[in-house]
Amino acid sequence: MFINLLRLLPPETAHEITIKLLKSNFTFQKNKIEKFKSLKQTIFGIDFFNPIGLAAGFDKNAEVIKPMLSYGFGFIEVGTVTPKPQKGNPKPRVFRLLEDEAVINHLGFNNKGSEKILTNLKSFYNSKNDNGVVGINIGKNKSTHNDIDDYLYCIEKLGSFGNYITINISSPNTPGLRDLQLRGRIETLIKKIQTKQFEIEYLNNKPIFIKISPDLDDEQLRDIALMALANNVNGLIISNSTIKRPKTLISSLKNEVGGLSGKPIFIDSTIILKKMYSLTNGQIPLIGVGGITSGHECYEKIKAGATLVQLYTALVYHGPKIINNIIKELNGLILTDGFKNISEVIGKSS
Repeated sequence: MFINLLRLLPPETAHEITIKLLKSNFTFQKNKIEKFKSLKQTIFGIDFFNPIGLAAGFDKNAEVIKPMLSYGFGFIEVGTVTPKPQKGNPKPRVFRLLEDEAVINHLGFNNKGSEKILTNLKSFYNSKNDNGVVGINIGKNKSTHNDIDDYLYCIEKLGSFGNYITINISSPNTPGLRDLQLRGRIETLIKKIQTKQFEIEYLNNKPIFIKISPDLDDEQLRDIALMALANNVNGLIISNSTIKRPKTLISSLKNEVGGLSGKPIFIDSTIILKKMYSLTNGQIPLIGVGGITSGHECYEKIKAGATLVQLYTALVYHGPKIINNIIKELNGLILTDGFKNISEVIGKSS
């Protein structure tokens, strides 16, 4: 009921209220969180009790890690964080496509900056809440003169306070950002990041994932796969929101500017995931993102090659109770198909 009331408000207002309520320990539709042996994995020495993560964008400023973990997420990804605070693009910049169970956003990395987010991360760990997996999604400031320096700055400043770091070079809402995915530029970025890791002891073994766009063509996907294999990239997140507009969209808001997320992008993002699993020969862990609203869809991502998955837009339409529903359904599907653990399912449809 309360989730339905929030949907009567403008999207950003509803989100701001949600964050404030979560910070005040307000409970949304909480059920007993179930844990299943079949869903446990250890990846890069990190123990995940289930593969379902909260995608970046919900907790931009690392303010509600503990309450979101309590809804059953296997991991939380905060951010996107930029070195300096920034307000993002002019409002209105978030649109609900109700009939499509989708969202279009043109936020532009609005966040309180690395200094404030560092404080919030320290607070989380200092309060002995460090039993959850936390990823830190980083990006560049819109006004920056050297985009790679922004990533290196955030890695050094925040790297010791997360289990992994995500390099966001795929949001469609920051001018020039997606150019970092192009051949040559992405390799330069990765090599400089790895040099920084080598220089700083606490970053030596920190897993770093690259989040890519769903709008890349086959040649660009091959380039990234080859680059990732050649440079021992830890993992890829597939994928971000899309600037494409499927013909199936029926909402009157479908042509708003920004990245589309939610149910309509499930098929295309899963196809790209499957392609990348094949291109990398299953040698690189992939995180599948895009349109997950059920355990079955989560299962399809894993069979397409995902080691882990993430969601966000589904919370807008179904509330946090959806997490436990997905967990139970996913466990049932794995066992019904005769598998003992989720790791046996990865890439089975490829």
